[in-house]
Amino acid sequence: MQVLPTIRLATTADAQAIAALSRDAIEHGLRWRYTPARILAAIRSRTTNVAVAHANDEMHAFAIMDYADTTAHLVLLGVQATQRRRGFGRHLLAWLEDAARVAGIERIDVECRADNPGAIAFYRNQGYRVQDVVARYYDARIDAVRLAKTLRTPAV
Repeated sequence: MQVLPTIRLATTADAQAIAALSRDAIEHGLRWRYTPARILAAIRSRTTNVAVAHANDEMHAFAIMDYADTTAHLVLLGVQATQRRRGFGRHLLAWLEDAARVAGIERIDVECRADNPGAIAFYRNQGYRVQDVVARYYDARIDAVRLAKTLRTPAV
């Protein structure tokens, strides 16, 4: 039986685990940029949501989303390798999209590594559309695929 995750905003106590998951699941092979200090800054930011997905008293996924006036940027979304394809990422993304709609956000943008076809397929399955490819986006050596999802039509 699949357990649905509990999703909540991260606390400062989550920063170390989030940073470690980012390093292991997203930033592997790159310089570690999302250190505990940077995660703490995101948790404390008034324009950022850092959310975590828990099940069985363990954190299995996290996401960071920055908000502007009408757009949001999904900075990171990571799922423990042993918990992938169990709905944690999908539920977490849906939770963030709902929060973005409430905030009046029209579009969410995200980049993912071009060498990660699983991530690209995940976002496409959630309604994100490829916008372009950004050459050498990560550490000036790995391309990024930029995707976006329209949540609502811009007001005129």
